[in-house]
Amino acid sequence: MIGLGTMGRNFLLNVAEHGISGVGYDLDEVKRSLLIAESEGMDVSAAEDILSLIDSLEKPRRIMLLVPAGPIVDAVIHDLLPSLDSGDMVIDGGNSHFLDTERRESALAEKGIEFLGVGVSGGEEGARHGASIMVGGNPEVYEHVRPIFEAASAKVDGEPCAAHVGSGSAGHFVKMVHNGIEYGMMQLIAETYDLLRRGYEMSGDEAAAVFDNWNEGELNSFLIEITATILKKRDLKTEQPLVDLILDTAGQKGTGKWTSQAALDMGVPVPTIDAAVAMRQISAWKTERVAAAQRLNIAFPLTMDPALRADTIESLRDALFVAFLVTYAQGLSLLTAASAEKNYGVDLSDIAKIWRGGCIIRAALLEQIRLAYTANPSLHNLLLADEFSPQIKQKQSQLKSAVFYAMSCDIPCMALGSSVNYLKAFASERLPANLIQAQRDFFGAHTYMRTDAEGTFHTPDWEISTSA
Repeated sequence: MIGLGTMGRNFLLNVAEHGISGVGYDLDEVKRSLLIAESEGMDVSAAEDILSLIDSLEKPRRIMLLVPAGPIVDAVIHDLLPSLDSGDMVIDGGNSHFLDTERRESALAEKGIEFLGVGVSGGEEGARHGASIMVGGNPEVYEHVRPIFEAASAKVDGEPCAAHVGSGSAGHFVKMVHNGIEYGMMQLIAETYDLLRRGYEMSGDEAAAVFDNWNEGELNSFLIEITATILKKRDLKTEQPLVDLILDTAGQKGTGKWTSQAALDMGVPVPTIDAAVAMRQISAWKTERVAAAQRLNIAFPLTMDPALRADTIESLRDALFVAFLVTYAQGLSLLTAASAEKNYGVDLSDIAKIWRGGCIIRAALLEQIRLAYTANPSLHNLLLADEFSPQIKQKQSQLKSAVFYAMSCDIPCMALGSSVNYLKAFASERLPANLIQAQRDFFGAHTYMRTDAEGTFHTPDWEISTSA
């Protein structure tokens, strides 16, 4: 293991705890010492340099990198190459961009070095006690490390949350989409929380109780669970709810943006994910937002009508369920398109299966999603699945109402709004794109198709004559 930060060190300890020997290396001597201190009784050692690490491994060597994505990955590979032999294996377990993975796989193949791009989700806890592991690359190469990854993965119903998800860069593409879905779900939860706090005027403890209650039902998920935990946390210094003292500017490392970019390139709409990325960007404009609030004076969060309040708590739960479903559907649609374009060979039932445990977007809903794709592997969009169509029909009005409630309270809800509009547009037999096509033909002679005839048409005389 190269990279002994939080993820790399804990992943190596996890592997060693399952009886698999390992050696770690990091430029930072403190991190090497920490590995030794935490691995007492395990078959783990720390190398002083890359050469000693390579010399300590059996051939073919299996070397995993858990270092920050980008140039550092290339630098480590550059340092490794002179000492590697044909057949040795390099595994990138970081959040690398899939295009970088494709470049690295091609470059290493020319030198006879095997390469796997692997998505690892679950944070520090997952790395140490069981992650969701998404492996891309040559399936025959994966077999050499499959027992290691399955041992280190989370388990659901005794099944490992680790799998070969497709050829080439599939592992990092799937992880990227996972993170895009994560962005969407987190923003949806944040908007729901905002509505509870400012629209319903709930205290943090009351909102926490709502999320606790929701986590007992169909919204059961890691993100709902930790939301309730976060809302209960008190600041030790002030005894106020800690979340109220955290500055409202959200960070991001780029994977959500990459998801939106890839979706645009592939012609797949993911508006909930796009909205989540945009809201993080808007949140970063804290100074500008404060100035706009004072200058424009248009945002007055209002209390919800008490007559509506009691009736809408449970409808808000249904709204969030539908929005979650829509977000999963958008991400999985992108995986379908990418698999076709890049010949990944992705099996979406396997993706849902390994996302059930270990990862950040794990949720009870994923078992239903797995069953839907198992029953119909060629399903174009999750929203069309027999398992979900009745629920969408029953609950979609609650999502629409949630957006109405938020807007009536002057509370922004970009992700909730994008979700309901995606759903309505996707389920619309006719959209106003006919007008757009007419406009395009008017100013650019881009042509159009007709509803009453085959072929492509152009109208050369859109201008209406004013003469008698």
